[in-house]
Amino acid sequence: MKKPQAKTAAANDRRADQAPPDGARVPQYPIESVDNALKVLLLFGTRDQLRLTDVSEYLGVASSTAHRLLAMLQYRGFVRQNERTRAYGPGTALTGVAFAVLQRFDFRSTLHPYLERLNSELAETAHLGILDGATVRFIDAIESPRPVRVSSRLGRTMPAHATSTGKSMLAQLSAEELYRLYPEEKLDALTENTARSRAQLEDDLAVTRERGYAVSIEESESGVASVAVAFPVRNTPARIAFNVSAPTSRMSEADQRRIGEALRAVVDEAAELLHG
Repeated sequence: MKKPQAKTAAANDRRADQAPPDGARVPQYPIESVDNALKVLLLFGTRDQLRLTDVSEYLGVASSTAHRLLAMLQYRGFVRQNERTRAYGPGTALTGVAFAVLQRFDFRSTLHPYLERLNSELAETAHLGILDGATVRFIDAIESPRPVRVSSRLGRTMPAHATSTGKSMLAQLSAEELYRLYPEEKLDALTENTARSRAQLEDDLAVTRERGYAVSIEESESGVASVAVAFPVRNTPARIAFNVSAPTSRMSEADQRRIGEALRAVVDEAAELLHG
């Protein structure tokens, strides 16, 4: 029963992801190998990892052909292979190019004053994060002025399911999109408080949608708590979110609500600016 379902999913992927942009014209001299490589890279927009059989079925080619294609993409750093599972994920070259392109939109400079406002009003560390597959990359930050504070995570990447920033953006995904990012039920844990299963993560995301902000209490690091609100997807060139982080001693439930409301107000205002 599983093989027909996988084949149907692959067929759906081909219909959804292989279609060229509106108005695109077929080149006079198409190069099939280049086209197949680009199709694989586009597929990482909806999946966190790929197996050799996925690529073979997705492209409609022999496993040997898919293996040669993946080997070349791996050589150039556009994919990486997990030695344990043998599955392929986005490589540093692919995420680096994507990040460089997003930087040129320069929305960070537009949003930085809002980070400054959050930092000033709440006196806690504020971050701007971007969703990169199943990870979060922190692309801007201002540290709290208090002696005891959460250090900046600027430039770091962390598992999305272990951070409030990531969960705020994952909550915007459909169930199908979430399952593509997390095809396995078991999740890696950074601390004893991190969600260890996809089912537990889904419960967290349901709560996030209900209250309008995501919370992490020592899920990514001991002693660290945070609240995050994601930007509406329609207003931004990528999935982004603001986060406010503090020591757990300064993150009671009342603090969470207060910070969540402040974040929602700032995100609403900043999103209008991006949209305009």
